[in-house]
Order: sequence, then structure tokens, then C-alpha cells
Amino acid sequence: MPRRSYDQYCSAARALDTVGERWTLLIVRELLAGPRRYTDLHADLPGVSTDVLAARLKEMERDALVTRRRLPPPGAAYVYELTARGRDLLPVLTALAEWGAPALSERRPTDAVRAHWSAIPLLGLLRRHDGTLEVRLPEGTFHLRLGHDAPSYADGPAEHPDAWLALTDGTALALEQGRLSLAEAVKTGDAEVGGDTPLAAALRDG
Repeated sequence: MPRRSYDQYCSAARALDTVGERWTLLIVRELLAGPRRYTDLHADLPGVSTDVLAARLKEMERDALVTRRRLPPPGAAYVYELTARGRDLLPVLTALAEWGAPALSERRPTDAVRAHWSAIPLLGLLRRHDGTLEVRLPEGTFHLRLGHDAPSYADGPAEHPDAWLALTDGTALALEQGRLSLAEAVKTGDAEVGGDTPLAAALRDG
């Protein structure tokens, strides 16, 4: 299927030719956590049809944003993972998350939620810190690899976290929207920081 284009000699238009289709950037969001099987992607992208997901992944392979590879036995499943060019979209998603945070208000009954959807906003919020941070939310756990070189995140607990951060319901959003600082959240009990490391101390100080 030929790619649609804005046919404008403009870098923003060229970028949107590649990532402007519905679901593309959300697929990138999922793959920033690491290689994922098709079934895992479909489970964490509620609302996308199997046909659309398959089509978007093919387009993203064509545009060198993702690659598909087979895991060695005993896994023997195919996974999708971002290329270096795909991972370069993290700052784009971070900026979009910061811009979109004020639009999040009361959660609607139809809204899906996953714990790791807070990872990219928190990466932006905690960008000046360094180390591995395990984040515990009521919906689940993920971890952030903080630092200026290659910030990233992954699902589940960290193997050897430098610190952990537990947030109560709604606190992550309040932090993202700037309605609450991390130091204030720790003081009120809406956030708890664990660990005896420079990262833990820096987080407690906000």
C-alpha cells in the first residue's frame, strides 16, 4: 500500500508522513519498553484492530522504525523492536505527554489504563536524575533508567533498582500536571521513596 504524503517540502510534514498515522506513535510508546510480541502489543493497545495493528507494524518496518526478529528457543516467537531511529522518538513522545497532561481530568468509564503509560511523563519529569528507579503504582510496576545518555523504561520490577517510588492513585497525574512536587507528595504521604542511595536522597528532596 503506497504511503500517503502531505507533499510538502517541510521537515515537520515529512515527519508526519512517517508517524502521523493513527496508532503509530502509541506503538512506539509500547516498544520503547523493549521488544514485544504482536499479542502483547495488541493487549496493551486496547481499541486497535488486528488488521490496523498489522498494517501499522508493516509500515513501520518499511520506514525503518521497527524490526521483526525471531527469539531463540525455547521462546521461538517473533518480536518487534525499535530501531535507533525509532528510539529517537522518545523526546517527541515526552514533549507530547507534557503538552497533553493538562487535558487529562477525571478518568472516563471508557478509558483504559496501564501502569507503564505513566513512564514517559515521569521520564521527562525526572530527567535531571541518574540511576534505575522502580515505580510502583496501584495499576502495576515498571522501572525507569534515568540519565542523560539513554533514558528508557521497561515493564515490571527492576532487578537492582537504585531506589523505588510508590505513588497513590492520581499522584502520578498531579506530578505530571505540575499541581504537586515530588517533595510535597512525599511530605503528604502520597508518594514514598525507598532506598539509601544518592538517587533516593535526591528524589526525597524533590
